[in-house]
Amino acid sequence: MAVEAVPVEEFDAVVIGAGVTGLYALYRLRERGFSVRLYDDAPGVGGTWYWNRYPGARFDSESYTYAYSFCEELVQEWDWEDHYAGQPEVERYLNHVVDRFGMRQDIRLSSRVASAVYRDGDARWDVTLEDGTRSRARFLLTAVGILSAHYVPDFDGLADFEGAWCHTGRWPAEGMELAGKRVGVIGTGSTGVQLVPEIVDEVGSLTVFQRTANYCVPLRNTPVDAATRQRIKATYSDILQACNDSPGGFMYRFDRRSAMEVSRDERMAQHERLWLEPGFKKWLANFYDIMMAGPANDEYSEFLRDKIRARIDDPALAERLVPQGHMFSSKRPPCESGYYDVFNRPNVTLVDVRADPIERITPRGIRTASAEHALDVIVFATGYDAVTGALDRIEIRGENSLTLKEKFAAGPRTYLGLQSVGFPNLFTLNAAQPGGNYVRVAEPIVDWVVDSMAHMRQQGLTAMSPTPDAEEEWTAHVLAASVAKTLRTGADTWLLGANIPGKPRVLLSPPDSALDMRIRRAQIAEQGYTGFVLR
Repeated sequence: MAVEAVPVEEFDAVVIGAGVTGLYALYRLRERGFSVRLYDDAPGVGGTWYWNRYPGARFDSESYTYAYSFCEELVQEWDWEDHYAGQPEVERYLNHVVDRFGMRQDIRLSSRVASAVYRDGDARWDVTLEDGTRSRARFLLTAVGILSAHYVPDFDGLADFEGAWCHTGRWPAEGMELAGKRVGVIGTGSTGVQLVPEIVDEVGSLTVFQRTANYCVPLRNTPVDAATRQRIKATYSDILQACNDSPGGFMYRFDRRSAMEVSRDERMAQHERLWLEPGFKKWLANFYDIMMAGPANDEYSEFLRDKIRARIDDPALAERLVPQGHMFSSKRPPCESGYYDVFNRPNVTLVDVRADPIERITPRGIRTASAEHALDVIVFATGYDAVTGALDRIEIRGENSLTLKEKFAAGPRTYLGLQSVGFPNLFTLNAAQPGGNYVRVAEPIVDWVVDSMAHMRQQGLTAMSPTPDAEEEWTAHVLAASVAKTLRTGADTWLLGANIPGKPRVLLSPPDSALDMRIRRAQIAEQGYTGFVLR
């Protein structure tokens, strides 16, 4: 009996990922007349903002600066509830965008891409889902997220744990039963810092397992009142321009003075004033040289340590919560809302796993070198296999059957983070994103990619990939930045892959600012796409 062939749908482009980048790519591609199919393994749209349903998940960029800017009517009609929106509000917003622009018909949810294989004969990508569904497209755009491949450390004994556990990046839609429970949270990065104060009133006891103390700064979130909402909408073009003119897509400007050129009293006055401001002002609107190794950073780091000490009743405990060994701004500072106050409660325990490492998970809790901690629930706020992790989970096979995972084994080898030799017409959108305000950085990248695709169509071209020389030069540039003695590389962070055992320590995103990268991409396009082969 003949086996019926699986039908293949034909598109101009396939996009993987229905987060903020993938949805924007879908919008722009349709606008330019490309036929598109977008796949995502989640049951709903939103990417990070679908999966991260843990209590306290929230923007650290102002809601109205993180939002899409491509439609003035969208800006005017959406009313943000909070200055720093929580996950439910963000998910509602992204679903509103999808429905408002009729995008849902081109999205296939609960559809995990298993493989994408390039066919050199006709310069197309064959995409196969885990359920056997197949499609074919000239272009493949991966919008799989920078922080989407959640990571649970390989602790011995986890399978034997008799309680409930989850990773924050896969928090159940129905929630976790925490009331009166003995709960352990492993991890004190941005996610753990948001989660802990949200659940402390509900749990019976809370044990926080900390490897590295961070410079957490107060978020100071508040609702957006009617007058402020009206002002934001009236001045949105100015806000957007300020974001686009800044290195990281935020609406702040550094003080152009060196901290060291003013008196100590004036420095402290500015630090105190900004400390009372919401969000990242205390980071990105301060003296420019707090971002550099030296006396300004040293002094500001100690200022922040003193702010932490002042929040903790027990001086010995305070010293364990004070960051040591890395400077302020070598990591993106977590924004907190009551995090440090939690540790003054009698039912909260801090375990320093650097001094007292976790040995294994037991049926009834977590055993460290010095004690066993009885737990009913374990929450892993242990981060992500950043940037390349989500790509590695798809079999992406280019020319000569080489997989992208094999090509990136020693770290990403790309040109601008966008494309890699041997993988024509593959655009790795998230790998091209430097750090910053995510959507403000992502929109110009997508615009550039879609413009390049339209250029190819207009010129009758079928394939685009970097030259070997351009890839080699860019990869060397990234490697040089990875070992340079700068704040960005001064701490072991996910941005360097340092949180994943065995992962090469190399910058996983462009080392240049978002503004510099946007200027560079524009120049490359104006010069006829220098560094790329279009054929």
